[in-house]
Amino acid sequence: MLIESLPQLFEGLKITLGLTILSLLLGSVLGILMAVGRVYGKKPLVFFIYIYEKTLRGIPLLVIFFLIYFGLSQIGINFDPFTAAVLGLGLRSTAYQAQIYRSAINSIPTGQMIAARSMGMSKLKAIRYIILPQVLRLSIPGWSNELTIVLKDTSIAFSIGVIDLMRQGRYIYSVNHELVLQVLLIIALIYFALVFSINKGLNYLEKKYKMTGFEIEIER
Repeated sequence: MLIESLPQLFEGLKITLGLTILSLLLGSVLGILMAVGRVYGKKPLVFFIYIYEKTLRGIPLLVIFFLIYFGLSQIGINFDPFTAAVLGLGLRSTAYQAQIYRSAINSIPTGQMIAARSMGMSKLKAIRYIILPQVLRLSIPGWSNELTIVLKDTSIAFSIGVIDLMRQGRYIYSVNHELVLQVLLIIALIYFALVFSINKGLNYLEKKYKMTGFEIEIER
């Protein structure tokens, strides 16, 4: 019975991986924009980003899910469970990734921006061609940590009806209560294997693209 249920778990795993990838992409794009805005933007923009980061980091993910999925429906904005989960994870991840990228930007000597501007580059071009390539490399350690956290946090998405790995597992052991421990152990093993392999891969990238002389500290 347990072996026959494995394909069902792998179907849930596909949803879990999809949630992770899309949420991280959303968080990365918005996080980079907010980091650049926080460092180089004007005071009103800096203040808005600061409030956004503090707010999203201070609200439990489950509450964010419920606000997006159940709360917004009260004012006519409806999302399916998967989309609501991507938005919740992505917007929350944005708050953390913005801090990761901002720390990386601040670790780059200001003289590089001054030199780029003195050569006739606009601020946007200097950020795009001089600052961001270095930021992406410097951010690998912090981003690796964020990836594993987002991956594990996808397990909360079953609370709003996403048929992910956890939900599929629950379907299996709700039919056969004798399989509760076995199913949960398999799910735990799958998450561990994913986190372990991802960390190994990103550690390799970190060493390969390490920029000596640069150190950043990420406070989560």
